[in-house]
Amino acid sequence: MQKQETRNFQSEVKQLLHLMIHSLYSNKEIFLRELISNASDAVDKLKFKTLSNPDLYENNSILKVQISINKKQRLITIKDNGIGMTRKEVIENLGTIAKSGTKDFIKSLNDSLDKKSEINSQLIGKFGVGFYSAFIVADKVSIKTRAAGVSIQEGVFWESSGEGNYHIANINKKLRGTEIILHIRPKCDEFLDTWRIKLIISKYSEHISLPIEIEMYNDKEKKYYWEQINKAQALWLKNKNDINEKEYKEFYKQLTSDNTDPITWSHNHVEGKQEYISLLYIPSNIPWDIRNRDYKNGLKLYVQRVFIMEDAEQLLPKYLRFIRGLVDSNDLPLNISREILQKNSIIHNMKITLTKKVLNMLMSLSKNVIIYNNFWKKFGLVFKEGPAEDINNKNIIIKLLRFASTYNDNSEQNVSLEEYSKRMIKGQKKIYFLTSDNYISAKSSPHLEFFYKRGIEVLLLIDHIDEWMISYITEFEGKTLQSISKQDNSLDEFIQNKDNIIKNEIKEKFQPFLKKIQDLLGKKIKKVKLTSRLINTPAIVTTDINEMSTQMAKLFAAAGQKTPEIKYNFELNPNHILIKKILTIKDEKYFSEFVKLLLEEAILAEKGTLEDPNKFINRINNFLSKI
Repeated sequence: MQKQETRNFQSEVKQLLHLMIHSLYSNKEIFLRELISNASDAVDKLKFKTLSNPDLYENNSILKVQISINKKQRLITIKDNGIGMTRKEVIENLGTIAKSGTKDFIKSLNDSLDKKSEINSQLIGKFGVGFYSAFIVADKVSIKTRAAGVSIQEGVFWESSGEGNYHIANINKKLRGTEIILHIRPKCDEFLDTWRIKLIISKYSEHISLPIEIEMYNDKEKKYYWEQINKAQALWLKNKNDINEKEYKEFYKQLTSDNTDPITWSHNHVEGKQEYISLLYIPSNIPWDIRNRDYKNGLKLYVQRVFIMEDAEQLLPKYLRFIRGLVDSNDLPLNISREILQKNSIIHNMKITLTKKVLNMLMSLSKNVIIYNNFWKKFGLVFKEGPAEDINNKNIIIKLLRFASTYNDNSEQNVSLEEYSKRMIKGQKKIYFLTSDNYISAKSSPHLEFFYKRGIEVLLLIDHIDEWMISYITEFEGKTLQSISKQDNSLDEFIQNKDNIIKNEIKEKFQPFLKKIQDLLGKKIKKVKLTSRLINTPAIVTTDINEMSTQMAKLFAAAGQKTPEIKYNFELNPNHILIKKILTIKDEKYFSEFVKLLLEEAILAEKGTLEDPNKFINRINNFLSKI
């Protein structure tokens, strides 16, 4: 060795090394991702420079990364034949962090220590500091390197224990490139296992575009040999026409660890202002926790074929979190982190394009009714978050929604608004719907009586999210959506045009009766009126068009939020036998009990609960005792 010297690390490097060694204990495996990524970068730089200077290749050897393990000496060696480094470059790259904002980065890393290790690993992955992750698993790191195009005598040796200084010297190095020797810490034995290293490379570096080899030993022949671990060609980089269906499916299984075939996929290469490749899959299996908004989507982010992060939630909106796949960008920096992703304009534009791509996939899928219905059964509840979350794409989202309906005699949600519109009867101007806790209560709701009689289809919204979702959908292709449990003059006019009209003399006859009930119930109700909506039911309650519905109030209550008291309209069927009977009652007490019983029945049918069910039961028992 010549020109030996000991140099001190830059102060920021000392801080960084201290954090690496003493604070970051989880997700240690990322050290290998970073070192292989650096090796890949070194090869890419060599390829670029040889375009203008072919002599830098020096020989015709295949560009690759090689890894060897010496369990006895507790060493891992990672070697590449890329561009290499000069002595000056070693000092600049390994002794300092030549990057503005380094102090902010150190602070971010420090602040993240009490958060998930995943965040820590992404921070480590910032360009310029990835090398130092080697000290998470190694108590000493040695490097031998030589830059392409310089003499054999200009090789460089670098070594440090990460304690504040490093040793550097010139050495003879026959081959260009860099060799990193990790002296593995006592509690990191797992990384001395060949199969563990293979698994890490398969996870993070499977699609690095140069071969990654590991040294193996043949017991029979008693000799060492090199085995390639990765495929060295990313499937998504191939032309779509050169990839068959089986390869797409096998890649999906490898990417997601899902042993079932995906429903469909979309493979696209975007060029122009931005360049990236996306490979998006719609799975056939539903994760058990996907309905949780905190569920992380399945998109993996690569930058120039290097795996960056497992679940880049910034690439798609939450309502599409069921999508699996990857995005490989040529425009994003290798120092990208979750924090940067949130503010990055490239990511914002990619999100817009990827979202439209997924929605177009679903539109194509919807043409196959059987397959799309299968998709909807699994992911429809998540997709229903879309109208509220994605205003810009609301029109296409609405077309993809599916509902249960009175048109079918089952609870399957397979009716689109487009199909509903085609079945609207003459004179019908609105799309009618009913929200309820479940299919059985919706199907038997008294609100539906007139609609059943006249064959007018009503959408049955039976999922807990439906009331919230429908509040963001006011119309479809010029047709207003209308709840049949709300007061609406146009609905009353439409019903009267199609069914028995309450004649003026009947209205006049009932006016004193309605006033008497209004006075009796007082503030318990908003208004008493006659209705033409009912056939077999004596009374219902409704809410005004602009007031909170019963189902929305339930949603707020379930979320622990206070809701305003709902004041119902009490609507009576003048043709029902019980209403006619009440009309003749002279006994004031009996009249009062009868009216209150009908009101409680109507509220029970609407809400499914009563504030005082025991009072209601006692009232019924009193009536039964007089039979």
